[in-house]
Amino acid sequence: MELRQLRYFVAVAEELHFGRAAERLHIAGPSLSQQIKALERDLKLQLFHRNRREVTLTASGAALLPKVRELLASAEELRTQANGLTDSQPVRIGYVNWRPPDLVERTSGVAQLRVDTWLLPSHTQATRVAERALDLAICWVQRRDLDEQQLDARLIGADLLYAVGPGSDASPVAAQDVLVLLDSDESSWSSWNRFAEQFAGDTGARSERCEDGGVTGTAFFAHVRRFAGPVLNNVRDQNKPLPTGLVRRPIMNPQPCWTWSLVSRRDERRPSVVAVIEALSQSEPDLRRSLRQGAAWLPQDDPYLH
Repeated sequence: MELRQLRYFVAVAEELHFGRAAERLHIAGPSLSQQIKALERDLKLQLFHRNRREVTLTASGAALLPKVRELLASAEELRTQANGLTDSQPVRIGYVNWRPPDLVERTSGVAQLRVDTWLLPSHTQATRVAERALDLAICWVQRRDLDEQQLDARLIGADLLYAVGPGSDASPVAAQDVLVLLDSDESSWSSWNRFAEQFAGDTGARSERCEDGGVTGTAFFAHVRRFAGPVLNNVRDQNKPLPTGLVRRPIMNPQPCWTWSLVSRRDERRPSVVAVIEALSQSEPDLRRSLRQGAAWLPQDDPYLH
């Protein structure tokens, strides 16, 4: 039995719906179901009644729920006390594909930094912070992610996305004339799909879902050639060179902007973690000012939309 499984139990008990609980926890539905079954095996108790229409707590599950909440609260208090006893551990930070080029220099002398080598999707990195596998993460988040997982965010970077088109025409293209690709693999591309779907909905751009991982890499370039028109570039490939015969085109009216947040837990008290947050957030006022003054488009639930 793991604390993680107990957190999953509480989420399902509160939602009484495995799909909603999985979305809240940012994990796949089948994985959540497997973890609950494993917990039931360990406890030798059935916690939920399940059928196609509803999920309800069993009498045993209802009796255990307040005790599990108390246990999780005690575990959290223990972590807080332990963090107060020592701050010699390195600050663990993860990222998706972008991080400040001077990340190490900016935190030198502030704290011992351990940069995680797993380059995982934004929603996964945010969840790892919430679950304390990381202290900080550089990722894309929306307000709902922050509220659901009790996280804070500071703006530390922003990318103006562009379109990739065939030929040599590098002139600006209107947002409504851009093709937006979505990926069927939600486990890897949940954040991108949310961003891209709202951009298409707000601008009238055409969207298309692909099954071949075509939102990035060589498959993406094949889609550009097939479409024979400008396609919104994925932030994962923001700074990568293009193959011969393809060109970058600025997107106008509006310009899609992808924000990079430094995500931390709202109850974070470790001095070293707080010091790293402050060191990496020094440019936040200038970045926010630039977003307010520019013509950048941000999703409605972006933490920095004013």
